[in-house]
Amino acid sequence: MKYKINEEQLVMEFLPKIKIIALNLKTTLPKNIDVEDLIQEGIIGLLQSYKRYNPEKGTSFYTYALKRIKGSMYDYLRRIDWLPKEIRSLVKKYEDLIYECKDNEYIDDNSVAEKLRIEKHDVDKIKFSLSKRQILQLDEYFLNNDEDNWVEATQEENDPEILAYKDILHDKLKESIDKLKEREKLILSLYYNEGLTFKEIGSVLEISESRVSQLHSAILVKLKKMIQGSE
Repeated sequence: MKYKINEEQLVMEFLPKIKIIALNLKTTLPKNIDVEDLIQEGIIGLLQSYKRYNPEKGTSFYTYALKRIKGSMYDYLRRIDWLPKEIRSLVKKYEDLIYECKDNEYIDDNSVAEKLRIEKHDVDKIKFSLSKRQILQLDEYFLNNDEDNWVEATQEENDPEILAYKDILHDKLKESIDKLKEREKLILSLYYNEGLTFKEIGSVLEISESRVSQLHSAILVKLKKMIQGSE
């Protein structure tokens, strides 16, 4: 039986969550990216999820819809991608830089540019590249981490190879999260589970929004290294 609801009512029901997702993403995007465009893409994803939802597959409509909302925003950012491939190497250098920072150390954008010997506008490009991947759920973030299109290009919902890989990744991710410090776990929980923005998380932890963003990226780098067995 199909999930039945008036589409206008559906949009009104999900709009607050769509706005939260869009605001979370916007915090690390360049100023020229309009949050209203992200919200509109989220609404499109919601309506697509309503048309495609199949309750027989066992996933709740809410879970399925949120995945499509985030995916739609992610698709939009990829469509307007203006980043050169060279940025990927800069992203790796940036990740290594923030990973090596001490817990209480914060590196502002000017310092990042100086240490990486790049222009300030390239730091914005790096953060934009990272933020495109960080709107996903954690397991999907790591699936997409190195090749932005890998999952969408190859994933079939019932592909045994993909499902087996995701199961292994999920187990490794859970083990790695268990090894994090309590504040690191809190940041992940507030961002991915509670849907708080970096600004709201900063208020909770009494630190700046940009510091939360940097800590969030550092945590993901740490998890990636754990999963890859390099830590």
